[in-house]
Formats: sequence, structure tokens, C-alpha cells
Amino acid sequence: MTRLNQIYKCDICTNVVEVIHSGAGELVCCGQSMKLMVAKTKDQGQEKHTPVVEKTQDQLIVKIGSIPHPMESEHYIEWIELLFDNKVKRQYLKPGQEPKAIFSPPQNKATVRAYCNVHGLWHVNI
Repeated sequence: MTRLNQIYKCDICTNVVEVIHSGAGELVCCGQSMKLMVAKTKDQGQEKHTPVVEKTQDQLIVKIGSIPHPMESEHYIEWIELLFDNKVKRQYLKPGQEPKAIFSPPQNKATVRAYCNVHGLWHVNI
């Protein structure tokens, strides 16, 4: 069973999908089940992927890693998103850009997620 906002990845073609409607079916791509991406919450080893959030009165600034994450063509943050009140705000990034996103701050609790093309999904609750 899939749940709202889960992220799945195909290990063959690397397609990534986010569930926008929960269902009982199985997600399949390239003839095999897609892999559920479980969000990590702490850096492991030398990785620097945990979102660092700074909240001001009018901005929510999200940087990836206490030391900026690399943004090279082979290894980069593909997107940063803010989930709150059943809404999703997402900013896509490209190699060479700063691993950072700016959102309007939510009024309630929220989750920030970031997706690294090599190391997967990371999140923090704010």
C-alpha cells in the first residue's frame, strides 16, 4: 500500500515518483517493484545531507549540510521541498547551483526534505 507523499525510485532507470494519492497497488517500473525511499535524519560518515533550516519572520531558508553539499553533475541535490498542511512546495536544483532553497515560512509544523541523486532522501521536522 502506498501513502501520500512517499517517494519511490526505480533501481533500473532511476525514475523517481512521489505519491499524490494513496492506494493499495504496487508501484512498478521497468518490470520490477519500485524501491520506497526511507528518509534519513542524520548524516552518516562523511556525508553532508541533513537539511539545515533557518527561520526568519518572512523566510524559511534551507541549506543542505552544515558544510554545503557538492553540486557536481555526478552528485548533487536534485530538489528541496517543504511539506505542510497537506501542501508541497518544491524547488528543483541543478549541478553548479547552491544547495539552498527559500520558502515562505509555514504557520504550523512542517517537514523539509531533500533528495540527493546518489544518497537518497533526507528530512527534518520543523
